[in-house]
Amino acid sequence: MIEVSGLSKRYRLGSSKRDDTLVGAAKGLLTYPLRNYRELRQRKKFADKGEEDDTVLWALREVDFTVETGEVLGIIGHNGAGKSTLLKILSRITEPTEGRVVLRGRVSSLLEVGTGFHSDLSGRDNVFMNGTILGMSRREVRQKFDEIVAFSGVGSHIDTPVKFYSSGMKVRLAFAVAAHLDPEILIIDEVLAVGDLAFQEKCLAKMDNVSRSGRTVLFVSHNMGAVEGLCQRCLLMERGRKVFDGAVPEAIARYRDSTLSRASAVDLADRTDRYGDGAIRFQRVSFNGGRPVVVGEPLRVEVEFLCTEAIDSWQFTLRFCRNYREAVIMIDSKSQGVALSAQAGLNKLTIDLPSCTLMPNRYLVEMWANSSNATVDGLFDAASVTVQEGDPYGTGTMVYAPHNGLAIAPRGQWRIAKDAAPVSGT
Repeated sequence: MIEVSGLSKRYRLGSSKRDDTLVGAAKGLLTYPLRNYRELRQRKKFADKGEEDDTVLWALREVDFTVETGEVLGIIGHNGAGKSTLLKILSRITEPTEGRVVLRGRVSSLLEVGTGFHSDLSGRDNVFMNGTILGMSRREVRQKFDEIVAFSGVGSHIDTPVKFYSSGMKVRLAFAVAAHLDPEILIIDEVLAVGDLAFQEKCLAKMDNVSRSGRTVLFVSHNMGAVEGLCQRCLLMERGRKVFDGAVPEAIARYRDSTLSRASAVDLADRTDRYGDGAIRFQRVSFNGGRPVVVGEPLRVEVEFLCTEAIDSWQFTLRFCRNYREAVIMIDSKSQGVALSAQAGLNKLTIDLPSCTLMPNRYLVEMWANSSNATVDGLFDAASVTVQEGDPYGTGTMVYAPHNGLAIAPRGQWRIAKDAAPVSGT
């Protein structure tokens, strides 16, 4: 069981003061030890709340919640919302500025890749050392060693120094040790993203088994599918404060409502890394007018552009790319039989699609304008768009991360014929 009341944590932001002169640089080098000591002491001094300056950052402000034994609590929010700070306090890595935390039970946490691992030791040695750090006896580690190694999938490298492991191998071994501690409370930060899809699913299944056995799990993730599938309750945080605590679907809905597309409105006028003769110049691009882009829901693309003179016929192409120039879907006026023209001055092109068929992921956007088979403007990385999870078919089944393809299929007609003749072999 976990009880958190009035939890707050503040930091003082650092500052950089440099003297560009040679004399100033020499003076700064000589006085650095004393100056560094003063700065470290100053960072620990805080005035009253009403007298604080802009160098004080409250990572957490008056957070309250309770997690019952056997409950799985998801914690979501944007980067900088205070999620990791909260978990570090719960894991006793850092102390709170204000408030109180009560933990009833043995705690196991996995907050960073390879936490507590020594790079010069082998995987075998690190399993024993990390297990001891987490509270396991040597006998417990020895009894569970084969199971830990099998779960991690790094058996062939277990006697190799960890410094030769990839980041994915490290997190797999670290999670395997933490998950087999049999803790009363398991705290997991967004580290599973380092592993591959198969290992992520194995970890989620392990956490599900841990929760079903009556243990408590705190799970921080940006993967809404994992949060929805694993958690019974969800905490939404913004700027260090708890803004919602309740049902998982409502928390995810609120999180999505507060999330703008990563490129909801991007100014392109000052971009110099563009191609073409300049007859057309893209000025601005936006998606859904600033609303989130969700798989299966309508998508609106708005492009503002300048023309040096009237153009009777031109072609517009927009491509969504998963990686560098790896096109997934293309929107092209010519292939769709759309004739475009533009007047001299500022114009606005609007494209309405009945649904976004891209699977949830982050995509780079390329934009091109052609006239008379010549490029008049082009940008490779014009913007980026994050497509969020959704229910494209309205069946209550969410579509999550793109492990089943890059795009969703249109709704089809499904039938099974009665008394169908068997297919004969050749």
